[in-house]
Amino acid sequence: MRRVLIAVIAMLSFTMLNAQVTIEKPYAVGADISWLQWQEDSGVRFSDGGVEDDAIAILRDNGMNYIRLRIFVNPKSELGYSQREGYCDLEHTLAMAKRIKDAGMYFLLDFHYSDNWADPAKQIMPQAWQTYSYDEVREALYNFTRDVLVALEKQGTAPDMVQVGNEVSNGMCWPYGSVRHSFEGLCGLLKEGVRAVREYAPKAEVMLHVALGGQADESQRFFDAMAEYGVEYDLIGQSYYPEWHGTLEELEANAKALVQRYNKPLIVVEYRDHYLDIERIVSSLPEGLGRGTFIWEATSPQWGKLFDENGAATAALDNYNH
Repeated sequence: MRRVLIAVIAMLSFTMLNAQVTIEKPYAVGADISWLQWQEDSGVRFSDGGVEDDAIAILRDNGMNYIRLRIFVNPKSELGYSQREGYCDLEHTLAMAKRIKDAGMYFLLDFHYSDNWADPAKQIMPQAWQTYSYDEVREALYNFTRDVLVALEKQGTAPDMVQVGNEVSNGMCWPYGSVRHSFEGLCGLLKEGVRAVREYAPKAEVMLHVALGGQADESQRFFDAMAEYGVEYDLIGQSYYPEWHGTLEELEANAKALVQRYNKPLIVVEYRDHYLDIERIVSSLPEGLGRGTFIWEATSPQWGKLFDENGAATAALDNYNH
């Protein structure tokens, strides 16, 4: 009887703990600002209403609570994203993470597992891993994830949310993680990333991010495979750009279907336009399973358009004050 009581108490404690964590999870009004350090080093100064300020503070003061940063394995490699300065490497990410936390904001870390852009059209193996076997790539991916998270934790800036891969609709770390013939290789890689997050950032939520905003059949195929191969995750992440991912009506139908089928919260973690429509769609998902939105490259005058080429806040930023 005593063992039964202990088990019941433990189960109740676990349930209460999970309930508390669920309550504390914020709805994300977020922005990817991974380009910010390059802009600042190029001389851009940010302002709102003619008053110069830190771009992160301006976003926070206009209603945003979450910042997203991408990180590459080695952006200085021959295949790298930033061969001279190394933007979006660990050093730059540590500096940005401190600024985010100092501003009192939440932090989403986006692992690309490449030296350069990873998206559905290209998921190039990091240069240092290209001679590795599949098992060696799994080990390297785990170790890289672990080392980044340990460094962030050491300076007191652990992420609140982690993407294990970026837009992995077609896999990652090709050819091993390609889904052309099977999801098995990808799922083995994802499991190593998830394992590292659970072990070294246990308070962080894990997101799986695909670029299939309005594509219901492809989305179901992907997340059914995650269930089949036992990949653990907390959040569904979707990109939505109309030219690639369908209409707003298709986004809404797909988002509803996904949260109902998998009972997981959903975030539109990349978008460029139609913020108010996307916000309405996500915030209205059944059972409160819409968890937020992230505008991509918020500080870019070409993409996010919340600031102009001189760094001055635009009228679009007013939408986030709601």
